[in-house]
Amino acid sequence: MEKQLIEVGTFMTYTLAIIVFFVGATLTQKCKFLRDFNIPEPVTGGIIASLCSLLLYLTFDLELSYNLDFRDVLLVYFFTTIGINARFSDLKAGGKPLIILTVLTIGYIFVQNTVGVLGASLMGLPKAMGVLTGSTSLIGGHGTAIAWADEIAVDYGVPNALEVGVAAATMGLIMASLLGGPISRWLINKFGLKGNDSTNLTVGVSHEQEDVEEITHISLMHSILVIHCAIIGGILLDGWVNQYVKLPLFVSCLLVAIFLSNTVPLLFNKMHWPARTRGLAIISDFSLGLFIAMSLMGMQLWTIAKLAGPLLGLLALQAAAAILFIRFLLFPLMGKNYQASVLSAGFAGFSLGATPTAIANMTAVTKAHGPAPLAFIILPLVGAFFVDLSNALIIRFFLGL
Repeated sequence: MEKQLIEVGTFMTYTLAIIVFFVGATLTQKCKFLRDFNIPEPVTGGIIASLCSLLLYLTFDLELSYNLDFRDVLLVYFFTTIGINARFSDLKAGGKPLIILTVLTIGYIFVQNTVGVLGASLMGLPKAMGVLTGSTSLIGGHGTAIAWADEIAVDYGVPNALEVGVAAATMGLIMASLLGGPISRWLINKFGLKGNDSTNLTVGVSHEQEDVEEITHISLMHSILVIHCAIIGGILLDGWVNQYVKLPLFVSCLLVAIFLSNTVPLLFNKMHWPARTRGLAIISDFSLGLFIAMSLMGMQLWTIAKLAGPLLGLLALQAAAAILFIRFLLFPLMGKNYQASVLSAGFAGFSLGATPTAIANMTAVTKAHGPAPLAFIILPLVGAFFVDLSNALIIRFFLGL
């Protein structure tokens, strides 16, 4: 029987994402397991929503297709708030950790593809299948998987490369969302780590934090105005930068926001700047939460069901490799401290899913255990600047083996 396609418009998708977020928030509030393992609220709601879509697809032959255009706006909003919160002192402190994390990430791209190729070979699959389910779809995400799919399908013997790549990237998002919090919690408990309660969170508001700062419509509107000014600057910068190198818009907005946040308050010291205020934290949390909710509720899980078996086996190997890499390399080399445990949650989200998933994982950890501002600066920079080019070169190397 032919499936009936139901296209959900932008406004309705946005509204449903808010409902999905509240479903996740309610369940997290009531379920100690979700709180203890730092599972982000939108992840819980998003996965439930995607399972409901799967049920409609299997039971009533209904296929939901969400319009996710507004999701990109939320991503720009979110990374702009990260830039507004950034201080040059944090960036200076992030010099050595930034270099270490960059080297570890590039090294892990080699690990991810090696695991993929070996796993594919053991299962009797084309080696290119291992590369496709390695850094192409995981660290690379949906965009990289789609970009390489045609070439892998035509030249490397994986005729359904597009479907495999998209399914692997989708499953990667789920794994990334569910593994980051538990990994960080285990490290915090094992090594007796504690966060610093003396500063505000970079994203969101702590579960234990009392209303010490008044939030008014004026403070929120002021934060939104500053965000929009930074985004306008980011759009102008993006138009210039893209003449030379292609970068996502959110990177330009992040850089402009960092520049403004470290110059405007110095030039106009009587001006109220919203960096690290509760108003900005709420806007940041709102943007990230709805972005993750939209991303997960929009997953078409029936595409994964069609490719189960070898795909799930390869992804299980990748999850195991990520956990071992984080425990025995990333966590010790990043300092074996609380900040390293937060970065561990972020790296799980980033290496198996996407940068926003990493931020969501770190946000869930810091809400429960305290802030880690440096982690929120260096991880997005690694994800934005250093990974895409390195990943493309390493993918080409492995496909040529």
